[in-house]
Amino acid sequence: MVEKGVLKVLAVCGVGMGSSLMMKMTIESALKKLGVKAEVTHTDFASMRGMKADLIVGQPMHTDEVPKSAAKAIVSITNLVDVDAAVKRITPALKKLGYIK
Repeated sequence: MVEKGVLKVLAVCGVGMGSSLMMKMTIESALKKLGVKAEVTHTDFASMRGMKADLIVGQPMHTDEVPKSAAKAIVSITNLVDVDAAVKRITPALKKLGYIK
């Protein structure tokens, strides 16, 4: 792990109920596997508009609508509970942000 501050991650779904919570837990597990310290929050698409994050993760139907200014990196995932798939999807963004080598 590279020494950096705590990564701020936002898990976004359409309504902010079950799917974003499942995604949050999956992302937390993926980040733990990668040794990255993070604060992961989950929310619905409408509420996230005023929020800032280093990384936003969501399903493609939502991430396609996220303004580029909302985060330093935006990642789409299709399987909300597959930790290994989440690791593969977020690793390039974490490298770009300097959280892993």
